[in-house]
Amino acid sequence: MKSLFVQYRLFFIFLIKFLLFYVLFSFLYKGYLNQYKNDLNGRKTDVITKSVALHTNYLLRFLDQDSKIEVNNKEGSVKMIFKERYVARVIEGCNAISIMILFAAFIFAFSAQLKQTILYIILGILTLYVLNIGRVAFLTYALYYYPEYQEVLHGTVFPLLIYGFVFILWGLWIMKFAGYDKKTV
Repeated sequence: MKSLFVQYRLFFIFLIKFLLFYVLFSFLYKGYLNQYKNDLNGRKTDVITKSVALHTNYLLRFLDQDSKIEVNNKEGSVKMIFKERYVARVIEGCNAISIMILFAAFIFAFSAQLKQTILYIILGILTLYVLNIGRVAFLTYALYYYPEYQEVLHGTVFPLLIYGFVFILWGLWIMKFAGYDKKTV
């Protein structure tokens, strides 16, 4: 009888690679966020969150919607003003970086060829960034017209959209690009 490690070697390799990648990049991201702490006035708004809000505003304006943003450095957020009404705020959690780290950790852990893995991670993160811009824009629009559905839109519909897309990207990676043939899995 084989030992458990030998029998489930591929699973343990996947798990170790996933955890190392996830912990390392989560730690780096936390270090990035620590730059924006302001002990006297709360928290400054980080560059990535500002970028998400700015690109969301560009998208809304491109779609001929009356929108603008206001950075709130005391709270670490960006206000989304839609048709002259403050309808939403973009905070650090809205920038989808944590989801991108989770996505990339899985792809890295399930990889065989480094060049293809890095390319897929970069393209996947760019795709997730663009999808997130659309998600925040549509949420801003929806909250203006349907504020009574805030909980279901913000808490259920839009997380399902972004996490669902991550699952699709993971499935595509496993089936088409991971480099594992059916004999080894």
